[in-house]
Amino acid sequence: MTAVQEKQTAAPSARPEVRRRRLKKPSVGAVIVYVAAAALAVLWLLPLLWALSTSFKVETEASLGQDIHWIPQDWSLEGYKTLFERGDHLTWMINSTIVSTIVTVLTLVLCVSAAYGFSRFEFPGKKIIFGAIIAGLMVPGQALIIPLFDLVNDLHLAGTYWGLALPQVVAPVMVFILKRFFDAIPRDYEEAAKLDGAGHLRVLWNVILPLSGPIMAAVGIFTFIGSWNNFLWPLLVATDPSMMTLPVGLGVVSGGYGLFYAQNMAAAILGALPLLIVFLIFQKQIVKGVAGVGLK
Repeated sequence: MTAVQEKQTAAPSARPEVRRRRLKKPSVGAVIVYVAAAALAVLWLLPLLWALSTSFKVETEASLGQDIHWIPQDWSLEGYKTLFERGDHLTWMINSTIVSTIVTVLTLVLCVSAAYGFSRFEFPGKKIIFGAIIAGLMVPGQALIIPLFDLVNDLHLAGTYWGLALPQVVAPVMVFILKRFFDAIPRDYEEAAKLDGAGHLRVLWNVILPLSGPIMAAVGIFTFIGSWNNFLWPLLVATDPSMMTLPVGLGVVSGGYGLFYAQNMAAAILGALPLLIVFLIFQKQIVKGVAGVGLK
């Protein structure tokens, strides 16, 4: 037997045995959880699918009380066309975008500063002040409507973007969430930066914030969504239709044109579309941020 033949016969025996990975069968509990989650997802999507279907119907078909069809019999963009022809819907969307952006930016700046101070500094009355902030979670926003309106009116901010945005900036829950996340960041990074001569603001900007990307995205998105969907405060402050936000315009002004189901559903779809796009873009950061709040 030649050397080549010996290598050929020895090669199969020299190969390591490849172990096949056995797929684990899901347990009965996991299957039940998945089925329940899928059922809840379908139930949650049904109203959205119905609104989307109705927005593409002609008004006569959408107003029928009988013979309800999930799929439009006559596809039409009449509802969307009417909204853009009126012009006020676009104005409301712009107002909502401006107000929500101001609220989100100011909330992040103030809440990050407060959370960093409570997480990294020791000062007299720290626990009492932080307890007072947490106690603010138990105060319903409706209870503060009258004093806030008097304050905004005295400052001559009623009917302005600042009057719409500033009372929505205070967010005790965001301070609590950010503080918990900052507490979980090791202090070794800050000590290394301070040895290089960095001050507190530089540490916050160059060390803490880069490590807090997911939680910052989560807080920003939740704040933006909450401000976008806010109805009561803009309803009281924005008396001029040109300053109304989208929820107020859809609830107050649109009703003056009559009950048009296709137009109302089209307006609701257009109003929810920016939130859906923002959530899809930052979905991973939101999940990471929410999961990271509970880390020690």
